[in-house]
Amino acid sequence: MSNLTISTTEFLLMEFSDTRELQILYSLLFFLVYSAGLMGNLLIVIITTMDRRLHTPMYFFIRNLSIVDACFISITVPPASINALVNNRIISVTGCATQIFLLVWMAYVEYTLLTVMARDRYVAICHPLLYPMIMNPRACMQMTLTCLLTGLLYAGLHTGLTFQLSFCNSNVIHQFFCDIPSLLKLSCSDTFYNVGSLLASVLVIGAGCFALIT
Repeated sequence: MSNLTISTTEFLLMEFSDTRELQILYSLLFFLVYSAGLMGNLLIVIITTMDRRLHTPMYFFIRNLSIVDACFISITVPPASINALVNNRIISVTGCATQIFLLVWMAYVEYTLLTVMARDRYVAICHPLLYPMIMNPRACMQMTLTCLLTGLLYAGLHTGLTFQLSFCNSNVIHQFFCDIPSLLKLSCSDTFYNVGSLLASVLVIGAGCFALIT
């Protein structure tokens, strides 16, 4: 009964290592790699914002993609590194749900932004005379907002479907962060519809983006 009670309020994440010294070493290494990735993306954002010559649709989407990349890696790596340093594996259900929502949202936005960027290059190459009219600032903003808003719906759907399940098999997540497949393994509920909806949506969005890019 105590395990059942704990599993409904908190989860335990996987450790980097069983050895304390290796935990600290891995967390520092991951944080250094994260810092390099974050600095690279922020540098792109700063340059494309400050240089007026780069205020074009192509660099507008590159800037947004860099922001999404920076957010994406910030969701998992810093919390995992900090947890390893302070030797804390516990994450609340609310924290886990928030992490999954943000991860799914950022992944969706990244895929759809890449598709929009492909359309931008297609118009620039195949319709150069109409390019300024088709890819005007308003159209670029509308496409970006569409990616963000539909991503909110997509992430909300899968996060809601995941956390309506009961978790009573275990509260140990075999991953450094919360993700949907790991949680489905812990559920004692029927996950058929969860797995089906997840696979179907991933295939539809993945195949759709691939087809549009092609």
